[in-house]
Amino acid sequence: MKHYLLLGVLAVAPLAQATTGVAFVHGTGHQTDALNDYWTRDFVDSVRQGLPNPAKYTVINCDFEQYMWTDAAAGCLAGQLQSFISNQGISDLLLVTHSNGGNVVRWILSNPTWDSRYPNIINKTRRVIALAPSSGGTPLADAVVNGNAFEQVLGWLLGYASDAVKQQQVSWMAHYNSSWLNGTAGRPSLGVTFETVVGTDVDSAIWDSDSYCAGYQNQVALETTQNWLDSCSDGFLNCSSQSAAGTVWFRDKDKTRGREPLSHQQSRRDCFNLDVLIRDRL
Repeated sequence: MKHYLLLGVLAVAPLAQATTGVAFVHGTGHQTDALNDYWTRDFVDSVRQGLPNPAKYTVINCDFEQYMWTDAAAGCLAGQLQSFISNQGISDLLLVTHSNGGNVVRWILSNPTWDSRYPNIINKTRRVIALAPSSGGTPLADAVVNGNAFEQVLGWLLGYASDAVKQQQVSWMAHYNSSWLNGTAGRPSLGVTFETVVGTDVDSAIWDSDSYCAGYQNQVALETTQNWLDSCSDGFLNCSSQSAAGTVWFRDKDKTRGREPLSHQQSRRDCFNLDVLIRDRL
């Protein structure tokens, strides 16, 4: 009997000793204060309460205006994740990404020999929660690159025709997904759990208080850009793009409070209980 009890203790010991941490990885943009400018402190502080030790978190600040494989993008992300793992003793890494941040993370997970820092990060990573990832690109990137008339409307969202925007053109992402990136249909798996939250619609009714979460003006802009997308979209990405890599954890209305949709802006905010859903998932 004692022998079996000892085996049981040994079996759970590694799990009990794991140090879990979460990193928040922003989307397109050159961030220097993503905590306040991209995610908001309310969102981050709420989500990290799901950790055994809520102090074990980091918010990434990198130049995601660049192509995902560059030193400024994946190199910067790898450096900050490596420092977080080393300085905080993280052995169980969780990543919360948004939009193009999911592509930069997938680059690291898919190309372990590209950078000497990648293997350690991959080995420590247990789960990626990808919020509205642009895994399949977006027609809006094509429109911006081609100089479409509504480029000015999209400037606040895309940052105009940067390398990251060019990368997110639909045909370009199809190429990357078929050659350099894993996790999509017909490609090898990513080796870690990569689960997505899909935003399916945009609400901007002026009389609806839910339309004001994350800024009413953003909702109006996203409902405008939705005219160039499928009926199932978050105002920036078609649902098919958000679902292209990994597995779908849920579509917004399946779990959000009041069955509310999550626009592309709202999927990085504490809107409709999203923060609590992620917190519980950690």
